[in-house]
Amino acid sequence: MDVQAQDTALVVTDPQNDFLSEQGVVWGLVGDSVTENKTVEHIEALFKAAKDAGFDVFVSPHYYFPTDHGWKFGGTVEAMMHDIGMFDRSGALSLDGFEGSGADWLPLYTKYINDGKTIVASPHKVYGPESNDLVLQLRKRGKSKVLLAGMSANLCVEAHMRELLEQGFEVTVVKDATAGARHPELGDGYQAALTNFGFLANGVVTTDEAVKSMRG
Repeated sequence: MDVQAQDTALVVTDPQNDFLSEQGVVWGLVGDSVTENKTVEHIEALFKAAKDAGFDVFVSPHYYFPTDHGWKFGGTVEAMMHDIGMFDRSGALSLDGFEGSGADWLPLYTKYINDGKTIVASPHKVYGPESNDLVLQLRKRGKSKVLLAGMSANLCVEAHMRELLEQGFEVTVVKDATAGARHPELGDGYQAALTNFGFLANGVVTTDEAVKSMRG
C-alpha cells in the first residue's frame, strides 16, 4: 500500500485504560500479549510519527452508557464487558468520572489525542465501526487508505479491518501495535487475528515499517 498523507489515515481503536493499563479490567487476559508486543510503546510511536509527518489521525473509541446495560442479549465477550463495567461512562452527554477511568485514554496518549486535531469518532458499541461515524469521517477528509492499529486484535481491530475493506478502503494492519486476550478455553486471540490479517488485509506490517512509510 502506497502511504501518503493526502489519502492515508492512521486509525487507532480503543487506546483506552481498560485494555492498555495494568489497572485495566482485562489486563489479566491481555497483559502478556500487550507486554510481549510492546503494544503500548508501538501505538505511541505511530501517533508520534503520524503527527510529525502530517497524517490525519482517527480514534474509534469504545464506550458504554448506563442505558446500554439494558440490552437483552450479547455475545461471549460482549456480555463479559457489560458484566465487568468495561468502558463504562456515566452518560452520553456527561464526562463525570471519565478522567482516569477505564474508558479514558491511556495517559501516554492524551497529548496526541487531545491536541484538537485528532478526529475522535462516535463510540462503536460491539466491535466494528458499523455503529459509529468513522467511515463518514474518513470519507469527508478524502481518505481511501488506512493504517490500522489498537485493541484488541481479534475483536475491534479485526472487525474494523473487515468493515473498512467492505467499504472500499485499502487497509494495512500494524501487527505489533495490537494485542489479544489469552483464555484457557477460548484460545489466543492475537494468533487468531494474525491469520485473518494475513488472509484479508492489503498489508500486514510492523510498527517500524509503518513509521518508515509515514516518514517517506
